[in-house]
Amino acid sequence: MQTLVFNTTTKTVKLLDSKTATGSLLLEYSNIPTVKVLEGYYEVIQSDEFEKKYPVLRVPIANTNMIISK
Repeated sequence: MQTLVFNTTTKTVKLLDSKTATGSLLLEYSNIPTVKVLEGYYEVIQSDEFEKKYPVLRVPIANTNMIISK
C-alpha cells in the first residue's frame, strides 16, 4: 500500500511507501494544479512555466490512499 498526498495550497504531491502520511518519500512533484481520478487510477497533472498541463504520474487506486491537505 502507498499514499499520495496532494497539498492544494503549495501545489505539491508526495508519494509515500506506507498507508499513512508518515512513510518514506518515494516521489515528489511541484506545480501540480490537480490530481484526476480516472477509471482505476489517480493521474497527477503538472503545469510548466507556459501553463501547459501534462500527466507526470499514474498510480492505481486499488493500492493507493490519497490524502488532500491544505
